[in-house]
Amino acid sequence: MVISEMGDHGHEQVTYVTDDETGLKAIIAIHDTTLGPSLGGTRLRPYETEADALTDVLRLSEAMTYKAAAADLDLGGGKAVIIADPDDKSADLMRSYGQAVDWLGGRYITSVDMNTGVADMEIIAELTEHVVGREDGLGDPSPVTAEGVFSGIEACVEHRYDTGDLSDRHVVIQGIGKVGRGLVERLLDAGATVTVSDINDEKVNQYADEHGLEVVAPEVVYDEPCDIFAPCAIGGVLNDETIPRLECDIVAGGANNVLETRSHAATLKNRDILYAPDYVINAGGLITVATEAEGGSMGDAIRDANKIGDRLLQMFETAEDEDITVLEAAERYAEKRIQAGA
Repeated sequence: MVISEMGDHGHEQVTYVTDDETGLKAIIAIHDTTLGPSLGGTRLRPYETEADALTDVLRLSEAMTYKAAAADLDLGGGKAVIIADPDDKSADLMRSYGQAVDWLGGRYITSVDMNTGVADMEIIAELTEHVVGREDGLGDPSPVTAEGVFSGIEACVEHRYDTGDLSDRHVVIQGIGKVGRGLVERLLDAGATVTVSDINDEKVNQYADEHGLEVVAPEVVYDEPCDIFAPCAIGGVLNDETIPRLECDIVAGGANNVLETRSHAATLKNRDILYAPDYVINAGGLITVATEAEGGSMGDAIRDANKIGDRLLQMFETAEDEDITVLEAAERYAEKRIQAGA
């Protein structure tokens, strides 16, 4: 089953790691190293089944290949998942995992992801040098991710409305985690009207009060009329049930794997909704850790994140010229870089 699924998606290597002493159960997936070593975060989740964990790590690592290539980075795509409850995370568990990363000899470079943070990267660094996102590095990449999403939204607005001015645009942001909050601040500074939504009522209401924002309930967020819908929470939110409900011209946000299936890119196109592919617009986090790996500064990362909008404009033009989805245009952009590096 594993080899078959690897073949279906073109993965080079999938490594299973266990350690009875620490309880470590992890899967590290390396999708493609044509452009350079694979880089991707380590996600820690209590997956219901091993099959669920495998599906997640395969999908995420493949997306990282395209994200790196589409961000003009000389890196490949990788990802890791640790099957565990976040409450059971320990320093010994992370050290054991760090040893596993080191065994791969630099083919995989890890960083922060869901339920892993800077402190965990410090522990992993005790066992391997193949880790970024540390305290003495560039730190939390979410501000750069938000900056890149903002750049992408500017490009979407320019393409759809022939102006990059956001002062009369209404943006609905789904999810006010670190990236969502950073995006709110950039949009408000640009004069946009912002409405927020989050599954945590207490958090979203407090945040909205502090910033003078309107709140829309999670169950009706897709029905809220706006210019731009910005999903910044979980993936798979755009599907057969939600897309017909959208009352927007543009979908552009920081969440990963926003489309439930690849075919939903065409569904959005058929509704004349401009879609910024998530792995293109939210590449700021990857840009940050890649910049750290190369010894660059936060200023370098922000500069490169602001180029995301320019790449999206190219992809929008390709999509229109060839009558394809923007997702297909993004894939062609990434695949062209990979083929050139082969």
